[in-house]
Parts: sequence; structure tokens; C-alpha cells
Amino acid sequence: MWSRLRNVTYRKVKRHQRHHKTTLAAVTAAMPSECTEPLTSPFGELATNLSDSELRETAYEILVGARLSSGGKSSTYASDSEKNSERAAATPQTLTSRAASKVKKALGLRSRRKKASEKAESERVKKVSTIGETMRVQMRVSEQMDSRVRKALSKVAADQKIESMVLPLEMLQQLKPSDFPNQEEYEACQRRNLKLLEAGLLLHPLVPLDDENTAPQQLREIIDGALEKPLETSKNNETMQALRTVVLSLACRTSNNIGSVSETSTHWADGFPMNLKIYQMLLEACFDVNDETSVIEELDEVLELIKKTWLVLGMNQMLHNLCFLWILFNRYATMDQAEGDLLSAGNNLLIKVENDAKAMKGDENYCRMLSSTLGAILSWAEKRLLGYHRYFRSDNAESTMGCVVSMAVLSVKIMEGGEGISNEDHIEGNEMDVGQEKVDAYIKSSLRAAFVQIMETVKSSKSSSTGQQNELPFMAKLAEDVSTLAFTEKETFSPILKRWHPLAAGVAVATLHSCYGNELKQYVSSIDELTPDILEVMKGADKLEKDLVQIAVENSEDSEDGGKSIIREMLPYEADSVTSNLVKSWIKTRTDRLKEWVDRNLQQEVWDPRANRERFALSAVEVLRIVDEAFEAFFLLPITTHSALLPDLATGINSCLQHYISMAKFGCGTQSTYVPTMPPLTRCSRRSKLPSVFKKKEKVPKKSQAGTVNGNENDSFGTPQMCCRINTLNYIQNELNVLAKRDITHLSSSGTNQDIADRMEKVFEFSAAACVEGMQQLCEATANKVIFQDLSHFFWDGLYIGEVSSTRIDPFLQELDHYLEVISITVHDKVRTQVITEVMKVSFDGFLMVLLAGGPPRAFTLQDYEIIDEDFNFLTDLFWSNGDGLPAELIDQFSTKVKDILPLFNTDTDSLIEKFKQVTLESCASSSAKSKLPLPPTTGQWSPTEPNTVLRVLCYRNDETAAKFLKKTYHLPKRL
Repeated sequence: MWSRLRNVTYRKVKRHQRHHKTTLAAVTAAMPSECTEPLTSPFGELATNLSDSELRETAYEILVGARLSSGGKSSTYASDSEKNSERAAATPQTLTSRAASKVKKALGLRSRRKKASEKAESERVKKVSTIGETMRVQMRVSEQMDSRVRKALSKVAADQKIESMVLPLEMLQQLKPSDFPNQEEYEACQRRNLKLLEAGLLLHPLVPLDDENTAPQQLREIIDGALEKPLETSKNNETMQALRTVVLSLACRTSNNIGSVSETSTHWADGFPMNLKIYQMLLEACFDVNDETSVIEELDEVLELIKKTWLVLGMNQMLHNLCFLWILFNRYATMDQAEGDLLSAGNNLLIKVENDAKAMKGDENYCRMLSSTLGAILSWAEKRLLGYHRYFRSDNAESTMGCVVSMAVLSVKIMEGGEGISNEDHIEGNEMDVGQEKVDAYIKSSLRAAFVQIMETVKSSKSSSTGQQNELPFMAKLAEDVSTLAFTEKETFSPILKRWHPLAAGVAVATLHSCYGNELKQYVSSIDELTPDILEVMKGADKLEKDLVQIAVENSEDSEDGGKSIIREMLPYEADSVTSNLVKSWIKTRTDRLKEWVDRNLQQEVWDPRANRERFALSAVEVLRIVDEAFEAFFLLPITTHSALLPDLATGINSCLQHYISMAKFGCGTQSTYVPTMPPLTRCSRRSKLPSVFKKKEKVPKKSQAGTVNGNENDSFGTPQMCCRINTLNYIQNELNVLAKRDITHLSSSGTNQDIADRMEKVFEFSAAACVEGMQQLCEATANKVIFQDLSHFFWDGLYIGEVSSTRIDPFLQELDHYLEVISITVHDKVRTQVITEVMKVSFDGFLMVLLAGGPPRAFTLQDYEIIDEDFNFLTDLFWSNGDGLPAELIDQFSTKVKDILPLFNTDTDSLIEKFKQVTLESCASSSAKSKLPLPPTTGQWSPTEPNTVLRVLCYRNDETAAKFLKKTYHLPKRL
């Protein structure tokens, strides 16, 4: 016996070692070690301390008694020699019938593999030939105990059947100290039988005890006394007689709730859960004592023999099925889960239990046992199914996982009282609401757990591999591993789970999509700036999403809605959109920083042309450097949407550049800033005298105004500084063209889409246009400032004030020449002509303003014409500068208007009045000469044929005829 037990232990250790090696070699462990922990029995615990060995001995006694009562062999006590003869009577035909077990076939149990040679098997057959002997060995009963039990029961079995006797009482009566090797064993056996009486009749009776009945109290007193002092069991012993009386009175009670049990039967072992505990010991004998996970080949004969105990234990087929289900399941769950056919057999038996449950709905005891048994199975199953990626792998998923899911779903259906379904329904995968609901929960729970495990693994891997080159960012590596998990799910688990959930793979990928999406959302929300790692992550997220959607679509081909419900659950990552937004944010950050830099540096900019040889502002160099870096960094971004996002960058950069251009012009003024307001029209008289302030003009000093021309170093709007501003805008315009061409060349050489290169040609067109416009505005402002502000003393406030001959243009020309020299030296060659041309235009327009709108201090006679004409020629000669200045054609172009108007000052007053009347009438709607002449409005468009121009020549004509005409026609006042 002990040798056999040592062999069993050795085989279990070797099996565990093999399993451990397999676990280490596998990618995913089949099941954690805690899976083999003992399960709590659903049958509950006895209220007394009967051990498993005591229950097993009791079960064997009941089995032997039932066999004897049914007329089985050894109905009388058999000697060892007789039993040996009985063993020798076995035939090959008997072995064959045992091998072809109908029960095994029905439950899907495989025949046991032969683990020894034929000789060893032959010896085993010789040793164990009868089913009774098989049960003795399976229940670990010694031959000595077997003989003792048979001897005792053979004495009472002749007079009464097992179901009508109280077995512990009879065993107390029949067994003597001489039947045991020593007194201790005898007393232990006596205590066991007393505890059985207590448990069966007092603690767990089938028929509830009557509070008014004194028998229970009497029995307790007898048992308590016997437990303190061994009981004298002879027939004539008064205590023994009292014990028999009270035991039989309690065991023979009847009740309408007993069911099919005969009223003549005794009830000492059929109360719950005592009966189930004893019956469990009988069913445990179905497993080979030498291989605890293997069901014996003699299963049919053993179960037939066990069935004989039903009357004693109050069992029936439904209770048997429930108990056997638990025995098969418990043996699988607690023995390394190595024998998958035990689980399959349990699943097949559970289908029978489902049908039994409908028939036993009114049986309170059965329903209670059913609920606890299924609850235990469901708890075990859901522990694995809610995290099935930890417990199953590709090599055991099909055989094991399917059974676990089936048992879980069936358990829920039975406990919820659902309608029964056939085994074919499960195989074909017909939709069952409860099954689909549970499997849906299993998929989501397990994949969430698997996702968390992957995250931890990736984090651990990242921590251990810090600093390695070409290492994927965490979220990108996570996306790769989640994609791998999704395909594993699709290939390994989804085909199994699809039997209960038609969209199993879809639910799986939707769960993974949501898990990764939540992490991605947090990741994106924490991004401060765009980096290559971030773009790598978004690329991985996009690929993962496409993989998951593809799996969902493929899995949903046969569904009613084509998988639309699943796809709707998968809120898009919008990786392209996120990437685009990140790039746009990156662009905004860059452009905002550039704008801040522009504001900060322009506040400090002094526009000093001496800052560099090119005489432009240093801030422009820095601005263009930042712009160049921004475009270079943009095109280095590992994205595929450069063409689509280039306009955003161009808009931002152009906005900054235009801001710089605008700030470069800011405060410089315009034409209206410097040009004086035209005074109101008046008439003058030859006899009228000029105000004393204009009679005697101080002689204008001849000294140079070079100091004023060069301006103060702190003056940002001096002529040199204005020229520096113009140079700066010219530099920016030129450099933008160079920058665009360089980027185009770079893009073309790198194989970039031609569309992007084409866009780059126009990327700076708005800024370049702003530079051109800005330079023109600065040129105009500079010219007006020089003529009307810097040289106002010599020009507007000095030229032709009072006597024309004494206030000629020479002083103005001398100072203007100095300014033109400074401009020529300071301004860039490419814009020099533009600036000086603007100065020329303004000086020509200003010359006309002096003549036509110079105000009351000025008056001209016919004789002044020659001086005026000569002065204007001097002015044009200054700009021609003997051929070194502006081109003659350009001078002629802008001097034409002045030259056309000057002859009016050489026209006599009468002719001038007639000309005025003519052009005025021609310009108004009425052609009647008698009509009153309208006062022509001031348009500023001076012309010899423009009424207002001719009128102004008359207003500044210093003679009586002109004065009278103006007074009579328009009532113009005299000069003050």
C-alpha cells in the first residue's frame, strides 16, 4: 500500500516538473499556480468533526451492506482463500466489457492509456478481478477492515435489508474489540459510529426534529456518555438497549416530504449534506488510485454498484448527476487541470443537470445544492474567463477554453431558470442572450487586463533598455504589441467565443481600440510641443487603428448590420487630424515666438545705417534666420501632409513678416502728415500792403544743415534712419526670394512632391508685396518729411514770401543737395533712384503748392514769371546733376505738369480771366454765358485747363483787374 502511494507521489512530482518547463518555454503561461488551490465544497460542512477517512469508511460499509442486501456475492462471510478463488474466475470477456464503458463514451471520457507492460497489466487483473475488490482498492480500504465489515454485516444482512437498518447502530452491536488489532482502533471505530448517529439523526436529519420529542435529548446524553467512556455493546446491556430504542424511534419517523423513500425505511444517512458527503466518497472511487486524474475503466460497473446505496443515502439520478458533475469538475480543477477530458465530461454532464433542474424545481434541498454547486463552478470559471489571456494559450484554448465558457454560460442559464438548450445549439453557436452577454463581459474584462499587462511589460522593457538607438517611443511600441494581441485574439480565441457571441472579434478589437484610445488621449493632452517621437506615436496609432478596423470588418461579414454597431463604438483616433493639429500647434508656437521676438527687438531697434556695411537693420537678419529655421524644421517633420499644411506655415510666417514690415513703417508718417493744409482763397490788390511781418524778410543763413540732415543718433525717424528702414525692407524682399529658391532646390533634390515645390514659389508673395508697398510708403514719407518738415524753413516758409526776387529757391536747393547726398550714400543702390525720384516728385508738387496755395504772404506779377521759371529749371537741374543724377526722361516725366502750368503766370490778367470763364463753363452743366460762374472745387489735380488751377493763378495775381474780378464774381475777401 505504502509503496503504491510513493509511486503516485513520484509520478505527480514528475508531471509537475514537465508542466513547469512547458510554462517557462511558452510565450504565455497556461494557468498561474494559484489555479490548483483546493475548491470549497458546495455541499457545505458537517456540524460534527467527521474526517474524510471516517466518511470513506462509512461509505464503504454502506456499499458493502447494499451489495449484500441486493444479493451480491459474498452474501455470507468469505474467507481469504475463497476470495482468491473468486479473483481467479475473471475472464478476458469481462475485461473487454469493462474497457467499452458506455458512461465514458457518453461523457466523452477517453480510455485510459496503458502505462505498464502487458505482463504488469495481467498481474493487476489477477490481483483485482471482481468489482467489489476493485472498490476496496479504490477506496483505500485494507483487507483487514474489509473482512471485518463483511463479517459484521453478513450477520445482520440475513435478517434485514440495508435500507431498513441503522448501519452505525448495527456496527456498534456487531463489532467487538477482538475484531481490531488494538483497543485504540476499536474505540476509534466506536466513536465514529456514534458521531454518525449524531450527525444523521440529530444534526442533519432528513425529517426535521420535533421540539416536543424527548428522544433527541436522550440520544445526546447517551452519545456524550459513550464518548467519555467506551460503550458496552452487548445485547443485554441496558445502555445499548436504550440506545437502540431511541435511535430506531428517530430513524423510523415518516414525513410527506421524504419523497419516494419507503415509509418502512430508516432515515439516518439521507439528510443533507451528510448524504452528499458520504456519496462523494463513493464517487471519488471512480478515479484510479494510482493516477488521480484518470477515471477507471470499470466505471460502468462501479457506478452500478454505487447506485445500490441510493436508498440508504436518499439519492436519485438527479442528485447523482449533480454530485458526479462536482466530482469531475473538482478533480480537474485541483489536479493541475492536466486532463481536459474531465472538464469536457463535466460540461456534458452539466447539460444533463440543466434538464434535471427543470424537473427538480420544487425540491428545496436539490435547488440549494444546485445553486451552490453551479455557483462554485461559475466562480472558478469566471476567474479564468475574465482574464482568459492569463490562463489559456493557443495549444489548449480549443479543447479547454470552450468547455470553460460552456460551463459558465450553462451555469448562469440554469441559475437564472432559463429555457434549456441543446448541445447542438452550443456547437452551432446559435445566439443566446445570456451567453452573448457573459462572453461580451469576458472579452472586455480579459482584454482590458491583457492591455494593462502589455503596458507594464512595455514600461519594464523601456526602463531596462534606456539609451538604445532607434528605440520606439513607449506609445508606438504599445501600439505594435496591441496589434499583435489583436491578431492573436482573432486567430486563437475569437473562433471559440464566436459560438456564443457572433461579433466576438469585433468586441475584442473595439475593447483594445478603446483602451489604447484612452491612453492616446492622455498622451496627446500632455504634449507641449511637437517632436519626432510624437509623430512616430501617431503613425503607430494610425496603423493600429487600421488593423483593428480591418479585423472588425472581417469578423462582421455575416452579421446583420455588417459590423456597423461595432465600428460605431470605435471612436476614431483621427491620427491624421491629431497630427495635423499638432503640426498646426507647432506652427503657431513658432510663429508666436517669432512675433514676440519681432515686437521685443523692434522696440530696441534704432535703425542705424552704420550697423553694417549693407546699411540695414540687424533685426532683419535675425528674423530671416528664424524664418529659414522654421521652414527647414517643418520639412524635416516625418509627416506626409507637408503640402496640406504648408499654407498654414506660410500664413503664420507671412503674418510675422508683415508685422515686422508694418512696425518698420510705424511712426514714419504719410503725405498728409507733412504736407501743409491749403489756406482759403483770397484776392490781392496792387495798392494793398503785405503785413509787416512779411515786408522785411531776414536773409536766410547760408551755412550747411549737414548736422540736421544726418539726424540725432537717438532719432529713429531721421533721414538716415528712414533710409535704413527702406534698405531693411529691400533686404527682406531679396532674401525671401533667395530663401524660397533654396527651399525649392532642397525639396526637389530630396524627391519631395512637386506640388510642394510649386507652392514654395508663392509662399512669400504676400510678404514680398508688403515689402514693395512698404518701401514705397517709406520713400514717400521720407520725401515729404525732407521737403515739408526738414527743409520747411527754406521751402514752404521761405520760398517767394514777400518779394519774389529776394526769396528765390537757391537756399532751398543748397540744403536739398545736402539731403540728396546723404540719401545717395545711405540708401541701397537698388532703391536709390526710387527714393530720390520720390523726393523730386514731392519737390515738384511742393513747388506748385507754393505757387497755387502758398497763402496770403505770396503774390506774383507777370514780371515774376521769368524768376519762377528759372528757379524751377534750377530745381530740375539739381536732380539731373549734369547727368549724374536721375535720368532726363524721368525728370521730364514728372516736371511736365509744372512746365504746363507755369505759362499761366506769364499770361495777362484779361486773357487769364477769359480762360478761366471758358474752362469753368466747359466743366459745368450749363453752357449759358450769362449764368453766374460757379466756384470750382479744389481737387489738387493741377492743370492749365483745370478751373481751380486757373482761379488760383488769378487769386495770387498781384493786380487790380484780377482783384476786381474775384470780388465781383465770388466776393473773395482781401488778404489780411
